[in-house]
Amino acid sequence: MKSAAPGASTSPVEVTNVSTHGFWIFVGERELFVSFRDFPWFRDASIGAITQVELPSPHHLYWPELDVDLAVESIEHPEKYPLVSQARSNKALQPTSRARKTRATSKKRSRAARG
Repeated sequence: MKSAAPGASTSPVEVTNVSTHGFWIFVGERELFVSFRDFPWFRDASIGAITQVELPSPHHLYWPELDVDLAVESIEHPEKYPLVSQARSNKALQPTSRARKTRATSKKRSRAARG
């Protein structure tokens, strides 16, 4: 008598272990390590938030509680995906050149007064 073929996995993605350095995640047939050094968004997250991961597509992971999206490839090859912010500073909140000059002059005067 032959055994039936195993069924489909009930969990296509699962966090299997959490350590002080990162966590292991099982995706399909692979187990990958997510380092807190390479993925700092998870460093201060609760274990509950880390384990609540979804697999919207075979190559895309999503942590809804943390609002973090990652491509599986970025975990496999973090060196190809350096952490560089695309945020731009709000120029309206930056000091004007006149304000910077005034601040620099004030610093020079206070140093001279201390002497």
